[in-house]
Amino acid sequence: MIPIMEKIDEIDRKILACLQKDGSISQRDLAERVGLSQNACWRRLQRLNTTGLIRGTHADIDVAALGYDLTVFVMIRTRHHSKEWADDFRKHVDRLPEVIDFYRIGGDWDYLIKVVTRGMSGYDAFYQKLITNFDLATVTGFFSMEAIIDNRAADLSRLR
Repeated sequence: MIPIMEKIDEIDRKILACLQKDGSISQRDLAERVGLSQNACWRRLQRLNTTGLIRGTHADIDVAALGYDLTVFVMIRTRHHSKEWADDFRKHVDRLPEVIDFYRIGGDWDYLIKVVTRGMSGYDAFYQKLITNFDLATVTGFFSMEAIIDNRAADLSRLR
């Protein structure tokens, strides 16, 4: 990560900031906003993609409007810390379509999973699938009532 950071300049930061706000911006409009020709902008985009700084373009979908009206942050504590168990658990969680984010964390808990589902019965169905065939010491869910800040763009001005 350090070598690529040395190659990030103000134009790259502008490109990344524009894309964070609107990933569907045309290359022409992006080039205009950052003060480059289309060819120069394209070359920079290629480099940012190749280095992995840009990991794709996604649409921000209102899942609640689709009926997925319950967001739950699931905290998990386990008694197992072997690589084999962790790999199996990761594969298991990856197969659960309700999971939209999954983290291994430090502190009192081992894992954090963000789940979106349809109501409490949807969460219960998810929970039953999650615990099936896995010895988890503690599983607790925190139910979101409101997203106050959601998917905020990273502050790229701090990259100086």
